Amino acid sequence: MSVREFVVLGTASQVPTRHRNHNGYLLRWDGEGILFDPGEGTQRQMLRAGVAAHDINRICVTHFHGDHSLGLAGVIQRINLDRVPHPVTAHYPASGQKFFDRLRYATAYRETVLLEEAPVAEDGPLARGDSYVLEARRLSHPVESFGYRLTEPDGRRMVPELLARHGIKGPDVGRIQREGRLGEVSLDDVSEHRAGQRFAFVMDTRMCEGVEALAEGCDMLVIESTFLEAEAALATEHGHLTAGQAARAARSAGVRHLVLTHFSQRYTDPEAFEREAREAGFEGELTIAADLLRVPLPKRGPAGSLAGGSAG
Repeated sequence: MSVREFVVLGTASQVPTRHRNHNGYLLRWDGEGILFDPGEGTQRQMLRAGVAAHDINRICVTHFHGDHSLGLAGVIQRINLDRVPHPVTAHYPASGQKFFDRLRYATAYRETVLLEEAPVAEDGPLARGDSYVLEARRLSHPVESFGYRLTEPDGRRMVPELLARHGIKGPDVGRIQREGRLGEVSLDDVSEHRAGQRFAFVMDTRMCEGVEALAEGCDMLVIESTFLEAEAALATEHGHLTAGQAARAARSAGVRHLVLTHFSQRYTDPEAFEREAREAGFEGELTIAADLLRVPLPKRGPAGSLAGGSAG
């Protein structure tokens, strides 16, 4: 059975707190695992969340500030210590190659796994998996930063009523799916359009075109909300978003499920972020991320609908 869920390993901005580890997030997408922004302590958080090194197929780093990348050294060494049986691909800003090199070889260890380096230098597609296309978009932060997006290709959903109407059942259902036609009956006659799922991961940034492009029509948008609206000027100065800005971007993009994370240590009340997001007009499903939380991706929307909309 395919599993698509988002596992939160850490949610703290800049420094960890008693209740928030540095950033770290794992997206389970069918048989693959994509680790985003492993900050300090990610290896231990993986243990607590039941995430193994074997679960990681890709690592995506948005930028090289410590709270998003200091855990790379431990994660890479753990992948090798556990002799992960498949190659692991690392995506990160090309301008930060020297930081990646330092973290990859921070200490001595035996390399047993093929770690493929795939630095990101511009917007566009990065890789194609069995059920997704991975792309990157440039964000607006004091250091070069990229957000990531997975898009599943659109497909067809079989409709039982239409199959019955045309007398197609048993092995013939699989046959028409594979071949596209069974006698005079086409696949279009017994199925409907199924929009592919869309997921985006947006960390440290001001509002910019990259945020809008990544969020557009997403089933799930994971996005930083370092500050509340009262500190909007501070957020802009340091290249961050407020909860209200993130929620307005999600509302405009038609996001179905919004996940807010990356909270400044100055805030201790998670409900304040939820209140601000709702006040900003976001009406979809909303999650305020907490360490070790598991969030399933929403089921695919109705045929012909935008992935987002404003329905909860």
